[in-house]
Amino acid sequence: MAGDTIAYASAAELTELYRKQALSPVETARLLLDRLEALQPKLNAFCIIDRDGALAAARTAEERWRRREPLGPLDGVPVTIKDLMLMRGFPTLRGSHLVDPSQEWPEDTPAVARLREAGAVILGKTTTSEFGWKALGDSPLTGITRNPWDLSRTSGGSSAGAAVAAAAGIGVLHLGSDGAGSIRTPSSFCGTFGLKPSFGRVPAYPPSPLGLLSHHGPIARNVADAAAMLRVIARPDHRDPYALPPDDRDWQDGIEGGVKGWRIAFSPDLGYARVDPEIAAAVAAAVRRFESLGGVVEQVEPIFASPREALFTLWAAGVAALLRTFPAERKHLVDPGLLETAAAGERLGAADWVAADLVRNALGRLMGAFHAQYDLLLTPAMPIPALPVGQDLNDPAQERHWIDWSPFSYPFNMTRQPAASICCGLTSKGLPIGLQIVGPLYADDKVLRAARAFEATQPIRRPPLTTPVADPLPATPNLRPLPG
Repeated sequence: MAGDTIAYASAAELTELYRKQALSPVETARLLLDRLEALQPKLNAFCIIDRDGALAAARTAEERWRRREPLGPLDGVPVTIKDLMLMRGFPTLRGSHLVDPSQEWPEDTPAVARLREAGAVILGKTTTSEFGWKALGDSPLTGITRNPWDLSRTSGGSSAGAAVAAAAGIGVLHLGSDGAGSIRTPSSFCGTFGLKPSFGRVPAYPPSPLGLLSHHGPIARNVADAAAMLRVIARPDHRDPYALPPDDRDWQDGIEGGVKGWRIAFSPDLGYARVDPEIAAAVAAAVRRFESLGGVVEQVEPIFASPREALFTLWAAGVAALLRTFPAERKHLVDPGLLETAAAGERLGAADWVAADLVRNALGRLMGAFHAQYDLLLTPAMPIPALPVGQDLNDPAQERHWIDWSPFSYPFNMTRQPAASICCGLTSKGLPIGLQIVGPLYADDKVLRAARAFEATQPIRRPPLTTPVADPLPATPNLRPLPG
């Protein structure tokens, strides 16, 4: 089989080939590891490559498939892990020079543990902005992660390397996290499918300093793969006291049911966002697709006032608490924007945080009432295409912070609702455009079903990976397991 055919195969396609013994997990792992190492100098999507561990896991999976005793639908399927999440035997550096790599690393984050139990083959850890603090794909530790559609553009963040690896055919399933858009932003910029599940659907540990804002979830090239991954990573783990009750449903069940008769709200700007005209046009065309699929679409007036200030209060307070855990004399190594956000957090009082949390609570109640009337809400995922690398603001004259050019994502972290980004077109410069699909709290199945219905109307889009870049790429560490 051609290399690209395997690289862009779905989980179901790979496991069907394993079942027929037309392909082995070892062959797949070797091909993807070679692809990773060939593309890494261009993309800088990985901070850890575990070739030995991946091949060992693939050999074990191969034996199970040979005995016709696979562990399940992810056995032998290549995955990656965002470097905000613990992965046993490797440092979790979180894009920062502040983290000491020489400590013990004996645990897996719950989702990583579940993927191992399912027989998935972990290729390595993907890059993130420092501590996941911003929606851009760069950090002081690993440098710039580049967009495979145009290497002069950011991947988005903070699940930067995860979305890039998915788009570039380096692994099938990619574990990300989303505190204010960190799954949906890079998915929008890189043309992948990214799902922020309902809060608590995927158990998380260690706890995030951002509290109820932070969700773990899948990034993939198609909806069915994300649904298959969700079934595994949503399994229970006692380390997360905020996790939802166990729910062993197969999230692929009913995914082909369509949206006929559903009441679907469309907000082109949420009443306060400025949207690039090309993106507005592409999203409007995507919404018309839902009408052709039988959805009853209604454009709605502003639903809520911008919760920007409340979000920034919650975000800055969490960042301040995080940086307090590191020595002050090392703070000069930190991303300057992260330091500024932490300083703003230090100026806040407890009453400020409580007031912001009350805004969050009111927003959740409002959206609960909204979804009593509508099955879904559609919006742009991002109002702009991917920014040039090294550029933190889209319009410095009107923006103070990255959240000012990312207005569609964070409200639904505050409400804890499921929300996804799916590619709905390309700009005239060939950059992906994302459609956001928001469902009622805990209705992850509705978001997946709607995304699949829309996906079936779309062509397959793959990045060119050939755009030249003038400046040299930063070296990327290739870390190996620590002793013990």
